[in-house]
Amino acid sequence: MSLLEMLVAEPPPLRLDEGGVFRVGATRVRLDTVITAFQNGCSAEEIQRKYPSLGLDDTYAVLTYYFWNRERVDAYLEERRRLAEEVRQEIEARDPSEGTLERLLERRAARG
Repeated sequence: MSLLEMLVAEPPPLRLDEGGVFRVGATRVRLDTVITAFQNGCSAEEIQRKYPSLGLDDTYAVLTYYFWNRERVDAYLEERRRLAEEVRQEIEARDPSEGTLERLLERRAARG
């Protein structure tokens, strides 16, 4: 076996859960979480410290995958943001939060 044959890249440690969310390795940490932390200036080591269930090797592997597939990952992240916004709007339409703080403060005052 040649050296080149021995140096085969492994697939990224990503799995798609039942809700259509990419998770890192065997953890519940989302791809979104790792990439957003990186985009906010965290190093791989800082990300791993924030999410100790992640292995440093998995963190580096996910970041490498992001570098090599930035357009696809960014499109996935944008779709996740769009879906989150839709859900937020549905929740607010069903149960508006306007006046919530005032109602809670009134309840507290009524209890004494």
